[in-house]
Amino acid sequence: MNLSKTYTVDEAQKRLEQYCAYQERCHKEVTQKLYDMKMIPEARDQIIVHLLQHNFLNEERFAKAFVRGKFRIKKWGKQRLQLELKRKDINNTLIAIALKEIDDVDYYETFNSLAERKFETIKASNTQKKRKKLADYLLYRGWESHLVYDKIRELIP
Repeated sequence: MNLSKTYTVDEAQKRLEQYCAYQERCHKEVTQKLYDMKMIPEARDQIIVHLLQHNFLNEERFAKAFVRGKFRIKKWGKQRLQLELKRKDINNTLIAIALKEIDDVDYYETFNSLAERKFETIKASNTQKKRKKLADYLLYRGWESHLVYDKIRELIP
């Protein structure tokens, strides 16, 4: 026996207003939430239009907040940020606008401090293994390869 809760359009609309007010959301997350609530396509469209009109849902605002937060907290580079935004179906124009939120000076300072901090923790005795571990760490976090390899040459001559 399937006892999944059903929602009226008004109930679903109120729940999604709260969902979007709690934290910035993208269209993909909201659409997925509506699918999970088993709303019919007409109701989904109506609710999304309502959220857009009342400014609960704004892709540009979401992209900017996402970039600022992930850069500041998780120390992600621009490559990773761009990839994650594409996974959330954000268009390239908005991605470019959002990436401008990161100040270049902060970007390079963060990169340098992250690389130096990680370099200090690597215990490998072989220089090749040190280089690989540092490169893997920085590339996984989305830092540009030219920055990574220049920094490795600087830290491990």
